[in-house]
Amino acid sequence: MAMDVIDYDIFGDDMQYVEIELDPGEAAVGEAGMMMFMQDGIDFETIFGDGSAAQSGLLGKLMGAGKRLLTGESLFTTVYSNQAGGKRRVAFSAPYPGKIVPIDLGQIGGTLICQKDAFLCAAKGVSLGIALQRRLGVGFFGGEGFILQKLEGDGMVFFHAGGTLAEKNLAPGETIRVDTGCVAALQPSVDFDIQFVGKVKTALFGGEGLFLAQLTGPGKVWLQSLPFSRLANRVLAAAPQAGNKQVGEGGLLGGFLNGDRD
Repeated sequence: MAMDVIDYDIFGDDMQYVEIELDPGEAAVGEAGMMMFMQDGIDFETIFGDGSAAQSGLLGKLMGAGKRLLTGESLFTTVYSNQAGGKRRVAFSAPYPGKIVPIDLGQIGGTLICQKDAFLCAAKGVSLGIALQRRLGVGFFGGEGFILQKLEGDGMVFFHAGGTLAEKNLAPGETIRVDTGCVAALQPSVDFDIQFVGKVKTALFGGEGLFLAQLTGPGKVWLQSLPFSRLANRVLAAAPQAGNKQVGEGGLLGGFLNGDRD
């Protein structure tokens, strides 16, 4: 099944969205809940799996949906197809502050590995699967880096990286160590392993966790400065804990001023 060739524009700075232009008969597949708007003439349908050739037939659809279930994503995706006589646009928005990254799979060897919640949308025909890590250490201690999404095909895909994006081209044998949540995407040629931080005091009180991701080239990696888990933890830590009381930002003074005045 040939990938649809799509044109696109990315708008915004910290809260971005991407507009995909579809010729008559072309289609794009999007993650559930990511659509922002679509022009008249765009028809959308929720399907089981991703609609790629790899998931044709009942067995293929069941296997594809099962893979998505393992990554924590919905069993369904939505296909947006242009049924009009001219060009039409559909837009997808990022779920939290960061950057939308466009990747032409045909130019990087046909496969991209990304975090399980990073995929945003793609040209119809791109296969969405899983990339289970081979090493037990990654499986037990990799956190967000254990079950990754595998995007395969030769069309355009778009993934979202939280915060500021950093792209690193690793030479053969070159290694960098990264917080497991900060790995947004990588080429399959990059070796992914988990390394213990080494010192007990650093592991317990350093705030970086017990393990780091060790990435070894050759290949390209995309890093994100704000993993969603880190953002969610900060929001939960700042939320009122008792009786839904609103606490001001002034520390102890704010708490006093906003406390009960019986």
